[in-house]
Amino acid sequence: MSKAAVSPSAASALPESDRPRTPLFAQAALNSRPIALVYRLFALAVIITGVIRHSDVLTGAPNGTTLLFYTMVSNLICLVWVALLVIRTTRDLRRSGPSGTSTPSARASGAVMMAITVTMLIYLVVLVPTRFADGDSDIFSLTDNLIHIITPLLMIVDWLLFVPKGSFRWIDPLLWTLIPYAYLVWAFVYGALGGEFTPGQRYPYPFMDVDALGVGGVAQWVVALTLALIVVGMVFVVIDRALAALARRTTRL
Repeated sequence: MSKAAVSPSAASALPESDRPRTPLFAQAALNSRPIALVYRLFALAVIITGVIRHSDVLTGAPNGTTLLFYTMVSNLICLVWVALLVIRTTRDLRRSGPSGTSTPSARASGAVMMAITVTMLIYLVVLVPTRFADGDSDIFSLTDNLIHIITPLLMIVDWLLFVPKGSFRWIDPLLWTLIPYAYLVWAFVYGALGGEFTPGQRYPYPFMDVDALGVGGVAQWVVALTLALIVVGMVFVVIDRALAALARRTTRL
């Protein structure tokens, strides 16, 4: 006689030793909620540290202008997302046991990952060369590394390790550009209405300086960066689909 299937609700009511266990690497993800929870708590602490340092909260004179920049916006998006992941992982660990994954949406995870990857790419491709040229000696400081490099890498690693693969679609890289484009539109409008990102500066990043580059020059930068982001997004989709296919073949063996 075949064994009756156990529903998720029934499985959660079973003693932990009797619950059906998910293979450790099913769906090309590490199906261990305790490990995921430890990692995500660590990531949350790192992201919070970067946000606090960047906003100068601990100096007693918080810098509210940091909220006007995409760097802070994308880091706050990551902070909220990782906090949700911690809550979801904790809940699932208590209800369903240690085996399995805990991600509200794999595609949303991709969107957040891409949003912060934009921050890292703009920093390395645009801001670092510009600051070097200006003689800035504070490049790659601890705070800069936290918000521009470490947080993006933490999000990429979380996706690689703990998010089930196979959900990304070829259209997703185009959809993922909506977050940076929404910021881009807002920043242009804000500057055009007289808003300043720093005293006397009505643009947040050098490639958005219409006065210096002209509309054509800014448009060229935007198009080039958009194409680069779509290519990076396509790489994420290819990796997602390749890992999912590999996991399916491994399961059949």
